[in-house]
Amino acid sequence: MPITTLITWSIATLCVVALATSPVGVATQLVCGVAVVAAMVILRRLPQTPIRRQIYLALGTMVVLRYVWWRTTETLPSLSDPIGFGFGITLWAAEMFCVAMLFVSLFVVAQPVRRPPTRRLSPEAAPRVDVYVPTYNESADLIAATLAAATSMDYPAGKLEVYLLDDGGTIQKRTQEDPVAAAAAQARHEEMRELATRLGATYLTRDKNEHAKAGNLNAALEHTSGDLIAVFDADHAPTHDFLQETVGHFADDPKLFLVQTPHFFLNPDPIEKNLSTWARMPSENEMFYSVIQRGLDRWDATFFCGSAAVLRRAAVDEAGGFSGVTITEDCETALDLHARGWHSRFVDKPMIAGLQPETLATFIGQRSRWCRGMIQILLLKNPLMKRGLSLAQRIAYASSALFWLFPLPRLAFVVAPLLYIVFGIKLYVADVHEFVAYTITYMIVNMLMQNYLYGRVRWPWISELYEYVQMPYLVGAIVSVIRNPRKPTFNVTAKGLTTESARLSELAPRYFAIFGVLAIASVVAFQRFLSDPEVNDLMLVVGLWNTFNLVIAGVALGVVAERPERRRNQRLDVVRKAELLVGSESVTVVIEDVSIGGVRLRPLGATLSGPRMTGALATLLVERSDPARPIPISVIIRRVASDEHGQFVGMQFKELTSAGYLAVADLMYGRAEVLDRFRERRRSGRSLFAGSLQFLTWAISQTGRAVRVATAERGESADAGTAEPQDGRTVAVPVKVPVPVDKTRFA
Repeated sequence: MPITTLITWSIATLCVVALATSPVGVATQLVCGVAVVAAMVILRRLPQTPIRRQIYLALGTMVVLRYVWWRTTETLPSLSDPIGFGFGITLWAAEMFCVAMLFVSLFVVAQPVRRPPTRRLSPEAAPRVDVYVPTYNESADLIAATLAAATSMDYPAGKLEVYLLDDGGTIQKRTQEDPVAAAAAQARHEEMRELATRLGATYLTRDKNEHAKAGNLNAALEHTSGDLIAVFDADHAPTHDFLQETVGHFADDPKLFLVQTPHFFLNPDPIEKNLSTWARMPSENEMFYSVIQRGLDRWDATFFCGSAAVLRRAAVDEAGGFSGVTITEDCETALDLHARGWHSRFVDKPMIAGLQPETLATFIGQRSRWCRGMIQILLLKNPLMKRGLSLAQRIAYASSALFWLFPLPRLAFVVAPLLYIVFGIKLYVADVHEFVAYTITYMIVNMLMQNYLYGRVRWPWISELYEYVQMPYLVGAIVSVIRNPRKPTFNVTAKGLTTESARLSELAPRYFAIFGVLAIASVVAFQRFLSDPEVNDLMLVVGLWNTFNLVIAGVALGVVAERPERRRNQRLDVVRKAELLVGSESVTVVIEDVSIGGVRLRPLGATLSGPRMTGALATLLVERSDPARPIPISVIIRRVASDEHGQFVGMQFKELTSAGYLAVADLMYGRAEVLDRFRERRRSGRSLFAGSLQFLTWAISQTGRAVRVATAERGESADAGTAEPQDGRTVAVPVKVPVPVDKTRFA
């Protein structure tokens, strides 16, 4: 670093420290805080430039630092009160952790990289690519869609091999002692082998299920020899141009080991589904992929996310294969390779279509695995001490692992006000005026900064909601890993589940209990503030804090009230012309959406006669993405109806052949811009005010909806819970059998 730059940064740091620690009165602090908020609001409305971005973040940082100084020097309980001081210092540590993570995130996303399109390689220069599709227990039609899309990727002939890596049909599973399970594994083995052969892929399995997904990938390394390895989860179907958009990067940098692309999903997660935000709110993963991964790319710290990526085989071989010490083998593998001097890149273009967990239980199970794996990396392969990493890479990897400690401060923020309201334990010494001048302005500035950095991909308070929803179960997961870092095992996340009717999640009781405690505490706090003259302003502060927690808990009740989802196959909006042949009649149609199960289309310039067409067999000829002749797809007409745009027809695919799967793959994944358009359509940013108003509205409406679902379930149980047999005895009759939940996944 040049000496002039070092001097400039030193002077700037000293000035910031001086301003942050300058003693001022509460009124002055409030005026300064309001002025900074106003300045940030004005800057937000102006066109963004690098200098304005720096000024915006600098103003926010100053308010945050002043809060940290005040919080540390003025608000901690006295040492003469050991109980209050103990709890108070714990709360302070939780807040300081959040502040530290804020500053680390500012570093990570300081200058996100947007990679330009890579050059297309000639057929002669193109490296050989092995495509790995690991599977365990996914359905045949799901795997067929992914294999068909993978084998259809645009790449030179003879240089692409697709492998189905079946961990559900291993020799260990086919010869286990349980004869029923062994027979099921044998049947799966035969089905997957036949499916792979039909779709032009090679079937591979192994002797034993060791080291989970990492072991499955490593076993495939022994039977393949491609220069590059593309990895797709069984439910992650790639678009035709996936390799063309990624492989060229490896020719530019001989030390490049990874090109990662975003995970894009065809279905909502439980929060998006149950709050009905899927079509209008940015998906939860977009903040990570479109901002954080691009920020990590600046520091050569983009890491492998397990799928939708291409890796250089030579690098993986040098590291001894995919790492399997932790249950997040993807991030762990990237960490090891970065430490060996290899590089990575991130291409922010959605080119796979996958599935998210549909129910809250499977969602929490997936996040529990991610959490436990990242804490394992923190404990077993501490990135801050990892030799071979640059300072920026150490910070980047540490931030990715430390993030998963969020349930601990989130729990502290929920419990802290209850300790004062119920037990009178003072954790926080401040009056209302100080709380407004320092804490409220800090919270507003913090949210403004987050909205500035992530506004297009994350609405206000949504991060807090996701953290709260995961907190009740992930706290136990963190504790279990800290007690025994090598204990966690890999659990496959179930996909493609359906929900026949509105119901409460099997995890709901814990959320209702927390909501009830917070509601009672808020009533008690404000009742005591109004009626007890000896209670100081701190009770009002704590009561407001607890009510804020109650708002989040109320929205979370809407999350645990599962909405029905009867659709097994998720649809993708497309616009493709086709010909529909019904008997001797040919009708030109446009396809509006498609899934692996069927399509919806509209006739152009003609109509189909309604009721008599239902159940009729037809043939669909779709215009291909390439100039090849259309492949006929047999369909069954299931619905003929009309809306404001005219007639539409719902059709089910009839026993797709291998050629049919390839045709459907072309229809769904032939054009990557379909995914990008859908992603951009949902990127409707919300201001802090509009987002807060929306969140408050949800707190009321979703709490009411959850209560109605709970009441309806109780009513059904009361009506159907008993029956009168012929002999006059009253016996209990099971109302429903819930899906079993393996709660060891959460701990």
